[in-house]
Amino acid sequence: MQKRWVDRYKADTNKVETLASALNINKVLATLLIQRGVDDFDQARNFFRPRLEHLHDPFLMKDMERAIGRIERAIGMKENILIYGDYDVDGTTSVAVLFSFLNRFYNHIGYYIPDRYKEGYGISTQGIDYAAQNNYSLIIALDCGIKSIDKVEYARTKGIDFIIGDHHTPGNELPQAVAVLDPKRKDCDYPYKELSGCGIAFKIIQAFAKINQLEDITVYQYLDLVAVSIASDIVPITGENRVLAYYGLKKLNNNPCFGLKALIDLATKSSDLSLTDVIFQIGPRINAAGRIDHAKDAVKLLIAKSSEEAKTCCGLIDIQNMQRKDFDARITAEALEQIQANEHLMQRKTTVVYQEDWHKGVIGIVASRLTEKYYRPTIVLTKSNGHVAGSARSVAGFDLYEALSECSDLLDQFGGHKYAAGLTMKVENVIALQKRFEEVVAQSIDPELLEPEISIDAEIKLVDITAKFFRVLQQFAPFGPENNAPVFIARNLYTVGAAALVGVNHLKMTLTQEGAGIFDSIGFGLGEFLPLINKGIPFDACFSIEENVWRDKRSLQLNLKGIRLGS
Repeated sequence: MQKRWVDRYKADTNKVETLASALNINKVLATLLIQRGVDDFDQARNFFRPRLEHLHDPFLMKDMERAIGRIERAIGMKENILIYGDYDVDGTTSVAVLFSFLNRFYNHIGYYIPDRYKEGYGISTQGIDYAAQNNYSLIIALDCGIKSIDKVEYARTKGIDFIIGDHHTPGNELPQAVAVLDPKRKDCDYPYKELSGCGIAFKIIQAFAKINQLEDITVYQYLDLVAVSIASDIVPITGENRVLAYYGLKKLNNNPCFGLKALIDLATKSSDLSLTDVIFQIGPRINAAGRIDHAKDAVKLLIAKSSEEAKTCCGLIDIQNMQRKDFDARITAEALEQIQANEHLMQRKTTVVYQEDWHKGVIGIVASRLTEKYYRPTIVLTKSNGHVAGSARSVAGFDLYEALSECSDLLDQFGGHKYAAGLTMKVENVIALQKRFEEVVAQSIDPELLEPEISIDAEIKLVDITAKFFRVLQQFAPFGPENNAPVFIARNLYTVGAAALVGVNHLKMTLTQEGAGIFDSIGFGLGEFLPLINKGIPFDACFSIEENVWRDKRSLQLNLKGIRLGS
């Protein structure tokens, strides 16, 4: 599929030159820093050298004093405390962090994860009834609850207090909980608004440790779990998240908890995990528990107290993940067959597919795969508990939530954000939704948004790609949303010798540019350009820069994202 190249490398020339001079770095690197809001020496020092001391005081968060006060009162009165969390990676890591920390000092504590299929997302009546039946008088909800006004009120009738620790956008009314911890509250002055749900759990234990004068290590030992949540929940890698991710990855690579160590040993051979590795290797396995069976299995793994216990739990998670892969592959194939067998569906600006026997736990993954394939707003629907459940995914720049709002009369309920949403509806409305969603999107989407884009951060000459340049570039990591690995463009390139196909459709070649050295390059899925490249025509390429290791030899390599005729 053809991709649009979008140049995002415009920056104030004077600022670039001033910063490059102050830091004694290449102007390209200075441009990248300014794009990230870094425009003086002190900001650059903090960016390149994140420090745990840069983390904000947890008591700057609205209601934190009330939350810690209620937890301490519960401990003092020997009340039973229930840690409640969502069934995804962010929710299960949140529960693991707070449960493991408090359980070191206090035994009257348990945890609860709702069943994805029987209870659905968020705080459930069944979960509150479980707490009442087991004499829990305080529930701490993590990664959910900010809109659970009726559920918190129901808990009050049972004599149960709530502390809400969420990171989603609140509605117009807040739950009447003892404390509502959410940086996105309009009346919360906490300096950083983009923490993950597990990040909120971390701030709670940080506050508890501060009040009780505990050593920092009692808190920082959970940063590996925080990093996994940051990666998997796709939150911005800026500000406090960048500090937490930076040190969390260090912990993950050097001394992970037993559960994560078992997952790493099972999932990857990499000796230096990045956030991307976590997203594709670790996160899906944790998520598989809640998709296939019950997410409490993931929590059991993440709170394991020995390598033997962790290996046992990990074995179950691995089986669930293999089942998830099987469902994923089968349903994706069936969905593609539906689309390809119908010329009308092929020509649409949206994808809405339905089959009643598809597994609800993987339809979100399938929706993402179909979006990648056809690059258009997508909804995948299946039957669940007598209703139709759906997962929706969007393309960059298009507000999916707004489009679903235009279809709300056909839906029982829906929720989510600009790029991902969930919904439920009646079976008889499926055909009407297919028609309405197509009409809404076709009338409102910019045709350009139906082409995937390559966002280019800076133009560079190959001669400027040196060992020093790459050393500084590596210090931009960890990479993720709002701090993605930079993509560069270089113009008028030539091959040295002949380009060749490797694997299924990958382009391998050696590139040069006038006045520059040579670089090995790999273009995954770019085999279609082989005839052009071997004709000796100059071309432009956009790429990221990476280190290739082969037989203990290290060299810089260009990972090509796109190729086009020279401009």
